[in-house]
Amino acid sequence: MTGTTRDEVLAELAALEDPRAREVNERHGDDHGVNLGKLRALAKRLKTQQELARELWETDDTAAKLLALLICRPKAFEGEDLDRMVREARTPKVHDWLVNYVVKKNPHAEELRLAWFADPDPVVASAGWALTTDRVAKKPEGLDLTRLLDIIESGMKDAPDRLQWAMNHCLAQIGIEHAGYRARAIDIGERLEVLKDYPTPPNCTSPFAPAWIAEMVRRQEK
Repeated sequence: MTGTTRDEVLAELAALEDPRAREVNERHGDDHGVNLGKLRALAKRLKTQQELARELWETDDTAAKLLALLICRPKAFEGEDLDRMVREARTPKVHDWLVNYVVKKNPHAEELRLAWFADPDPVVASAGWALTTDRVAKKPEGLDLTRLLDIIESGMKDAPDRLQWAMNHCLAQIGIEHAGYRARAIDIGERLEVLKDYPTPPNCTSPFAPAWIAEMVRRQEK
């Protein structure tokens, strides 16, 4: 489907609008009514189209922004492009896909991680923490895990929701991946009690860090 115009894609997204999907998405803070499976199928048909992706991103349509993230070339963006985009990504799904599908694959990821980590905007800072968590798991060399735990211990309890969630994920990842820091990570989680009472469906792992760490370590040892 190369050569497809932005307006044609927007029309197709409008045709996919489903009130039930919108209801589900809005419960998670996402203001669109397109089933994500159908959105991914559309992206598969469109294939990679960087210029179309840029045009879709510039719309005010959340589904269009999500589609843009699926059909773009992650390595084609400059650092300033991604910095602007993360500040424009105000819904959770757009923010998460931008960080996970695009920024993590971009050569500017590390410089953006450092720039965003202590940004005064907590949503932007949460992107920095998400990139840090990825490094904790995949490339921890050079990270000061003690300092990260110090920051989490002093700041996670009162952090805004999105930032708190990202810091908690980092706490759990440190405990899961680094046995030498596991006892401290569990202790911090137990004392702060962040997400301790988060409703967790049966057969799903709780986001409460001590429980999360224990379950993932159990699986690894198994």
